[in-house]
Amino acid sequence: MGRIKQSLTFWPISKLASEPGFAVRVAEMGFVAIEMAPEEIWPAIREAGLAIPIIVGHGTLTDGLNKRGNHDRIERELRANIQKAAQNGIPSLIVFSGNRNGLPDDEGLEICAEGIRRVIRQAEDEGVTLCMELLNSRVDHPDYQCDHTDWGVRLCEAVGSPRFKLLYDIYHMQIMEGDLIRTIRKNIQHIGHFHTAGNPGRHNLDDTQEIHYPAVMRAIAATSYDGFVGHEFGPVGDPLSALRQAHEACDV
Repeated sequence: MGRIKQSLTFWPISKLASEPGFAVRVAEMGFVAIEMAPEEIWPAIREAGLAIPIIVGHGTLTDGLNKRGNHDRIERELRANIQKAAQNGIPSLIVFSGNRNGLPDDEGLEICAEGIRRVIRQAEDEGVTLCMELLNSRVDHPDYQCDHTDWGVRLCEAVGSPRFKLLYDIYHMQIMEGDLIRTIRKNIQHIGHFHTAGNPGRHNLDDTQEIHYPAVMRAIAATSYDGFVGHEFGPVGDPLSALRQAHEACDV
């Protein structure tokens, strides 16, 4: 069984993460990375010996790859960020389907695949993985198209590249599907990154929420997965205690 490589996502803890010495404290807790951080704090992250496993690859989560009119813009953004990621040792970029706006799922999948194919050769050449994020469309992101694992897996198969995978957000998929462990085991070859948060509330990974993270992490660790698990929750109570608790829950 492998060891889970735990990361912190910047935006929920941005006030903390901007404080001097925060990256060092994160490393002392046992985390090995901080992700999705603004470029100006990348040096502090690296100075603390931490990795930067993933950043956002293009703008507009709601207005994304499932619209052909966006492809020229997103291609420019992705090409620039693939190059930046490769130059800075960042292994992955996040991409978004966008909202349906009445678009049938099969058609949206085909259009997303067309957009990804425009840049996937560059991603392969640079060794950067594009990760389509799975988000819930019931609570946080109404109408978002990539809201089920099956849709995302079919998109991976349509693109047909080892450099295109899914960002499997455990919180979001608990809301949409449940059956987390079975789904992860079945589709691990298509997963390039994980995110966590407690459900309900998107807060601490404690006994007030319904996801039993130690079991989920053991299931991930027992697979071939060797990437990162990024914590993307808003801490309740003392934030440092909440981060330590999350690390302990997932340290399998």
